[in-house]
Amino acid sequence: MKNTFARSACALAACAALGPALPPAHAQDAAQADTAATQTIEVVGKRQNRISKGATGLPMDVKDTPQTISILEKEDLENFGTTGSNEALRLATGINVEQYETNRATFNSRGFEIQLTQIDGLGMSNDWGTVVGQLDTFLFDRIELIRGANGLLTGVGNASGTINYVRKRPTNKDSAEVGLAGGSYAQKRATLDVNKVFTADGTWAGRVVVAHEDKDSYLRDLHDQRTSLYAVVDGQIGENGVLTLGVTALDAQQDSPMWGSLTLNYLSDGQAEFDVSASTSQKWTYWDTRSQSAFIEYSHALNDDWEAKFTYTHRRAEEDVQLLYAYAPAGGLNDDNTGLIGWPYASFVTTENDLLDVNLSGQFKALGRQHSLIAGVSHSKQKTATDTRAPAAEDMFLPLPAFPYGGDAYAEPDWGPSTPTSGGEQALTRLYAATRIAVTDQLKLIAGVNAIHLERSGSSRYGSVVDATAYPDTEEVSPYVGLTYDFSRDVLGYLSYSDIFQNQDQTDFDGEYLAPMKGVNVEAGVKGEWFGKQLLTTLAVFSAEQKGLATQGDGLTPDGNYWYRPVDAKSRGVEAEATGRIGRDTRVSLGVTHLDLDVPTAGDYPWVPRTTVNFRADTRLAALPALKLGIGGRWQSDVTNATGTVKQDAFFVANAFASYELNKQASVRLNVNNLFNEKYIGGLAYGAIYGAPRNASVTLAYQF
Repeated sequence: MKNTFARSACALAACAALGPALPPAHAQDAAQADTAATQTIEVVGKRQNRISKGATGLPMDVKDTPQTISILEKEDLENFGTTGSNEALRLATGINVEQYETNRATFNSRGFEIQLTQIDGLGMSNDWGTVVGQLDTFLFDRIELIRGANGLLTGVGNASGTINYVRKRPTNKDSAEVGLAGGSYAQKRATLDVNKVFTADGTWAGRVVVAHEDKDSYLRDLHDQRTSLYAVVDGQIGENGVLTLGVTALDAQQDSPMWGSLTLNYLSDGQAEFDVSASTSQKWTYWDTRSQSAFIEYSHALNDDWEAKFTYTHRRAEEDVQLLYAYAPAGGLNDDNTGLIGWPYASFVTTENDLLDVNLSGQFKALGRQHSLIAGVSHSKQKTATDTRAPAAEDMFLPLPAFPYGGDAYAEPDWGPSTPTSGGEQALTRLYAATRIAVTDQLKLIAGVNAIHLERSGSSRYGSVVDATAYPDTEEVSPYVGLTYDFSRDVLGYLSYSDIFQNQDQTDFDGEYLAPMKGVNVEAGVKGEWFGKQLLTTLAVFSAEQKGLATQGDGLTPDGNYWYRPVDAKSRGVEAEATGRIGRDTRVSLGVTHLDLDVPTAGDYPWVPRTTVNFRADTRLAALPALKLGIGGRWQSDVTNATGTVKQDAFFVANAFASYELNKQASVRLNVNNLFNEKYIGGLAYGAIYGAPRNASVTLAYQF
């Protein structure tokens, strides 16, 4: 396998060397300007023309990418008042948010958990799909959601999809925006976004973004406070270089969180019904998270067509928790709602990430046509460490009163000293390249390859490995192949194949680690642009597979451990989406996903809805152009938990807003969430929490 990795490295190096050696395209007219103008135009152009590199790393329009991509623009996030990233993702086509605890969630797409979450296209994979806390959406220009295997943008993962948060960057004009909001559950929120051009020629600029939110909850005793700070500076180095420096600090404190969730099934059969405010937490519990990150990015124009880019990111995160897990050891509640016992837990977790990425990208001409290429290398490291404080033995596993109980039903235990209990490291090196070849004026070939080398050691935070161990190295090569064909100027057909690998912690009956799981995505579709490229429609059929997915075997090994065997899980379906403008003043988005799942011995993942529909629309009234009205919502088919003992029928949740421009600088907006006050369970993948009832907020925004 090492020879395979070495051969891939040589091939990618040769591919990168080939691009600049080919004759460059003719220089643009702007290059003939004087030096001072060139310096200004270089940076201004970069700021104005930053675009998504989608699923391939190549600068292509969403329409031209042979994979389904949805984008939540800043205007969408503002209109619907989605201040947290999990709330925002509920707006997106084909994404399911499983908020199984108040501070932890998983996302799934095409039937499988999303393990790839990135910022500006870079980030370590999340092996277990669990995301702690929420990012504040005010820090971002947009959120991109790429569905299917995405090996070209990251090293390891599965066939579900990728979430990419795109940060705000400096602009070319001085500006400032301040926002104040208040709403249900004593919500208080303040935001500030200031952009400043530092030099007369516009070559250096900076931006500071701050958001602070403090609110109670519809859940008993739950209180959230979150502060986010982001600062970034960019500018020109010489005539051809652009340097960007940024820092982010997040501080989130949650009092009375739920660790685990509601038990809703009775031992005698039947499903319990509680008030939506029901919670298992206690007043002495908390879940505090803090993180600090910094990045440096340098881009250098080698000529009019080629650019080299260097990016380094460092992040440190901390979790300080004191929790109570309430569960039913018998598997359900008694008829009088007793049967729960408590498991108190306290820990301090640190995670450090370092990521370095260097790539070369550009355009070249061959056989009379222009093509594009990107090739690069990245290396990332991650370290995790967990210290725990054990409660006194007499404070463990005590019975709880009949549910629902109050926030003082289980006394805070006497905690022992903090002791290191687990930790792990991993290092991922990957080489990647992708090219877009214009075979004819209508036919384009997108081809790429991603070669990875993953080393891990230590223990698994959420998995089955709790003792320090040396994992086998993972070395794999993933291809990407796509074809697009322009049937007309506005209608394109495409076909693509992509795969990706994910290491697994599970061992077989003989104690050997299972081979990496292989995620495979095949899809075909048609994309069209209408009304002068104002509306984009996508219709796609897909097949997503997890080959060799670890599934628990029957019984135990001779030494009393669980064992796993590889199975192939399959998802097939169709997605349709229309998004954009209809006329000058009306924006619409409608997305439908339907899928079938086949997961041997795992109940076919019954918590994944087979059909989901997302929509949102807003418009300005001709008679009153200062007023903008909007409505959006999500419908999903029925789901059950893994054992089939708890069911959520199909349901629909609608959200609406109305905003009014008081003058050119000031506006006010009213948001109403869960407009029809639907009672529903938010997700059944790992637990159950009722969704929020109808609630509202008012936001005042002022631009300087």
